[in-house]
Amino acid sequence: MERQSFKVGLLISTYNWPKALETIFASIQNQTRMPDEIIIADDGSGPATAEVIRRWEHILQIPFKHAWHDDDGFRKSIILNKAVKLSEVDYIIEIDGDILLHPRFVQDHVRHARRGQFIQGARTMISESRTGDILSHGHSGPLHFFSTGIGSRINSLRMPWLSFIFKMTKQKSTNTKGCNLAFWKEDFIAINGYNNTFNGWGSEDNEFAARLINAGILKKRLKMAAVCYHLHHKCNSKSEVIANEYRYMETIRYKIISCLNGYAEV
Repeated sequence: MERQSFKVGLLISTYNWPKALETIFASIQNQTRMPDEIIIADDGSGPATAEVIRRWEHILQIPFKHAWHDDDGFRKSIILNKAVKLSEVDYIIEIDGDILLHPRFVQDHVRHARRGQFIQGARTMISESRTGDILSHGHSGPLHFFSTGIGSRINSLRMPWLSFIFKMTKQKSTNTKGCNLAFWKEDFIAINGYNNTFNGWGSEDNEFAARLINAGILKKRLKMAAVCYHLHHKCNSKSEVIANEYRYMETIRYKIISCLNGYAEV
């Protein structure tokens, strides 16, 4: 195991939802193993988000790196690349800007980190009404298996002594989600990061995972550890789904490892 010989960054993508970002930072404050760096991939948010980031950087006393660009539609892949380029860590745990963390989330990811692998964790969904309560009153304590207002409840179970029984599954990039994903920065750079040609929601995480797998990096599913909770929100526009799916299928068909427009191009 790579115990404490590497630095860990928590990469958070966000867009104009400062209340959700507040609850994320509150859950980071309760981590048993703090990240060495917090990396914000900000897809064009306004001043309210910047103020939340400034305040929590002071509270948490952890180095923050804040990547921002103009609001010109859903450009998550580009801003993730810009954010990773600012980072000074070895291992990156990626979450979305609507994910609340179990107190041992970072600790669990560090414990399972292995060279030659990337990790896909699970998430528990929070209902619309419970999300409203959380955002109205703040993150008032850890969620758990018996909490009201959650779905996919099995994903809220943390039993780390059982999490190691989940072996490598068949190496498929489908169902990859950036809301709970971890990888080595050197692997990210080797495949040229996320593909900047993805505009709008859909398939960018699957395509990224496909290139990692094509490069020989093994995908490991992590269950019963690194628990997190997904705040309810409206679905993103799916106007670019077909074009993005085509790009993803091309990566699989031609076994592409490094994209032509990615990390190095930002």
